[in-house]
This record gives sequence, C-alpha cells and structure tokens, in this order.
Amino acid sequence: MNIPSVIRNSLNEAQHVLNQFIQAPQNIEIMNEAVDLIKDVFERRGRIFACGNGGSMCDAMHFAEEWTGRFRKDRQPLPAMALGDASHLTCVANDYGYEEVFARPILAFGHAGDLLVAISTSGNSVNVLRAAEAAKSREMKVLGMLGKDGGKIKPHCDLCLIAPGSTSDRIQEIHMMVLHILIESVERLMFPENYDEG
Repeated sequence: MNIPSVIRNSLNEAQHVLNQFIQAPQNIEIMNEAVDLIKDVFERRGRIFACGNGGSMCDAMHFAEEWTGRFRKDRQPLPAMALGDASHLTCVANDYGYEEVFARPILAFGHAGDLLVAISTSGNSVNVLRAAEAAKSREMKVLGMLGKDGGKIKPHCDLCLIAPGSTSDRIQEIHMMVLHILIESVERLMFPENYDEG
C-alpha cells in the first residue's frame, strides 16, 4: 500500500470538503448570526451548554474549555459547560436510558436565554435530539452543528450549520474549525484589546 498517496488523498479530500463549506454562502451568514447569538448570551449573563457523542463530545468539551480557560490571550472566563460528567452520564443512562443523558442536565440547569450547542455528525443522535427538545422547552436557543442533511435535530435548531462530507471525520474537522472561528470572532467583539494590531 502506498501510504504517502493515502495521506495526500486524505488531505485533498479534506480541502475539497472545506471548499464546499466555504462556497455555500449561507454558511458565512449563519456563522455571523451564531457569533451575535453567543455574544448576546454572554453579555446577558447566560450560559452555553454543549453536547455530542464520541468525537463530537470531544469537540463539545474543547469548545467549553476555550471559554472557561482561554483561547489566545488572557481574559475573564465565560460560562460554558460540556455535558460530559461521567457519573451523571452513567447514572442517567442506567436509570432513564442513554437517550436522556443530555436532556436531564438541560432540564436541571437550563434557563431562558441560555444556549445549547448540539453537535451530531449524522444529525440523528437521539440523545442530542432530546437535549435540543429539552432546551426548547426551557426557552433556550439551540445552535446545531450537524452533518449529512441535518437529520432529525435540524428542525429543533434556531441556527444550524451543516458540514458537508460523507464520513464523520471530515464532518468533525469542519465542526472544529467552525467552533474555533466562532470563539475568535466573539472574542474580537468582546475583548478587542486581545486582537490589537497596533
């Protein structure tokens, strides 16, 4: 097997998927709306919750820690949390079923004006769908980070970014890039001193 060829083909495929995403004009517009939404949530002292399965949970955790820690430079921590506590996940999965592991903490902690970032490469993860439904019942906003055609989660989202790609890895690569860009853009608006070019 020619591994250098496999590597080049994978890089070319990733570049093609990214170009597809960039060339869809609605994606830039939706990302701009998402930046405004996130900024508004923080400025009103709301909170962001994020959830997903597998690699998407890793993305949710990474997204949250960039807010509570720091992204590029020091600034005040901002309230964001990934719904990934192991004791909670196993407790709820055991008592209520895996479908409820993200909905239960949203029902416990979510308030009107908070935001759920719902991440699913298929758009059909039942536990992420239930979280989105729970968020809407709490009058929260939902930002969907989805793949394929958006699946069953899409109708429950106030804003929805759908990454192109036929495999979860390519979709997740777009999701992580978008999440980083959202963080940078919100920081530029809220903490312009961290991006002072002068």
